[in-house]
Amino acid sequence: MRIHKGDNVIVIAGKGKGKTGKVVRTLRETEQVIVEGVNVQKRAEKAKRNTKQGAGIIEVDAPVHVSNVQLVDPKTNKATRIGIRFDETKKKNVRFAKKSDTVLK
Repeated sequence: MRIHKGDNVIVIAGKGKGKTGKVVRTLRETEQVIVEGVNVQKRAEKAKRNTKQGAGIIEVDAPVHVSNVQLVDPKTNKATRIGIRFDETKKKNVRFAKKSDTVLK
């Protein structure tokens, strides 16, 4: 998976199309990402052992498949594809935005 935790992404397909957010967590086994503020679902929280009263209805960010999101280019703030290349100065592979050719963190 080329999208990592902390990346800014835009949803390109599905119910949340057009929304942007920060990746909170990546689920490698199912190839999904949890994006802050996208695909929000309501859950009923039960009472815990130490509290007698339940938390009520809470909102939880549900996962989105990685194929439905694209990285936001740091220069243009538009969706871009991600490439990987070897950087001679760092002596390792780095990710870069294909539209603006900028190296990502």
